[in-house]
Amino acid sequence: MYRFLLSRQWVLLTLVALLLIPLMVLAGFWQMGRHEQRVARNDLIAASLAAGPVEMAELTAPGRGPDDADRYRPVTATGRYLPADEVVVRHRKGPGAGGGAIGYFVVTPLIQADGTAVLVNRGWVPAGDDPTRLPEVPAPPAGEVTVTGRLMADESTGSSGRRERSGLPAGMVMLISSGQRAEEMGIPVLGGHLELTATEPAPPADPAQPALLDEPDHSGIGAHFAYALQWWFFAAMVPVGWVLLARREAAERAAAAARPRPEADDAAARPAATPAGATPPA
Repeated sequence: MYRFLLSRQWVLLTLVALLLIPLMVLAGFWQMGRHEQRVARNDLIAASLAAGPVEMAELTAPGRGPDDADRYRPVTATGRYLPADEVVVRHRKGPGAGGGAIGYFVVTPLIQADGTAVLVNRGWVPAGDDPTRLPEVPAPPAGEVTVTGRLMADESTGSSGRRERSGLPAGMVMLISSGQRAEEMGIPVLGGHLELTATEPAPPADPAQPALLDEPDHSGIGAHFAYALQWWFFAAMVPVGWVLLARREAAERAAAAARPRPEADDAAARPAATPAGATPPA
């Protein structure tokens, strides 16, 4: 009854089903892994933001960025800004209501008393009409200040998906990299950077100053968990669908075999031929 399963068509269909099942199971585990990573990241951000501030120099050093467990933690640094070594970082989204707008991050080094510098992301400014020209950025506060902000890791092409570009105007970069800035400035720079949240003494209110960035989102978990369940559901439905198709074809073949053939019906309905010279029955 099921010998048709050995046909070329059904052998190929079975092989495809056997291939799809493990692929869908693996896709589900991959999505579940993404879900667990998102949850772990949210927990890390929440714990880091709730921690008390410490000196940035306690968590990083020149040539050494922050540990993963210290990312987003509040840190402080005291020194004087070096506006001559300020850079803007291209293609960055603004905070708050301007989150969809593209502009620049303003990164200004802060030189500390021991001669090491801290890269301070002072915030976001909108892009101008000409992308080949530096945007107008208000000067940072003069004199000694104490800055507080979130400790962020250095950016790289691998972590951000962005690549450095040649031919950019002087003072414009694609990535925030303490190593790159240390090489260009010729002074030691603490690894990572400080994403500014507060300054002491507080500068006068100025709407032209870079807009402070929002804290990283750590409330949403995305749809990865739902996607994982969907993939596993699809994997379970493959053998179910295979069985249903096989049973339907078997039923169709059995019904076709049970139907009388038209040739046999016609032969039974025709009268038998009368031999030559014989008298037909009355």
